[in-house]
Amino acid sequence: MKALIDPPPMVERMSFGYAETMADLMWIRALQDFDYCDSEVAKGICRNNSWLYKMLDSVTNLSPKFRMAYAAGALALTIIITDVDGATKIFDKGVKEFPNDWPILYRAAYHYMYEVKDNKRAAELLIQAANNGAPPWLFALAGRLYSDSGNMELAEAVLQDMIATEQDPGLIKRLQQKIQSMK
Repeated sequence: MKALIDPPPMVERMSFGYAETMADLMWIRALQDFDYCDSEVAKGICRNNSWLYKMLDSVTNLSPKFRMAYAAGALALTIIITDVDGATKIFDKGVKEFPNDWPILYRAAYHYMYEVKDNKRAAELLIQAANNGAPPWLFALAGRLYSDSGNMELAEAVLQDMIATEQDPGLIKRLQQKIQSMK
């Protein structure tokens, strides 16, 4: 098994004005081994804060607006090598850097829902995504996550807000039925 070298700590201080270029080079290097797991703790599960996480963290420190590192890199961490802690850190950085980018918010919600098992945070991210151009059915999914996590009042409030902004009578009726079924 090959061993890959981690990026040096605080690499952004060694960029000498070429932070973007260094970020690009590190991104290209990371792409070549997106599936590399330096220390497997179980079949298909990499130890937390893996080599890929360190590479993506360095890329985003060098170039905070490098959208693809958040959008694709964090997904690789969560899905390909199952570095849940590393993916959480990269998604959190991405959500902070791109609070209106609904695809990143949606992917972060997936991560929180399926990998972290934090339905409340996933619902918050889904609402944020839906408010920034994502499909409106994400409001209903967020309401469902809130109700599944025991936040019935919040679930009802989300669905009522969606009813207030929706013009489709069929969808309004389904949302009202969903509210009734929660009670």
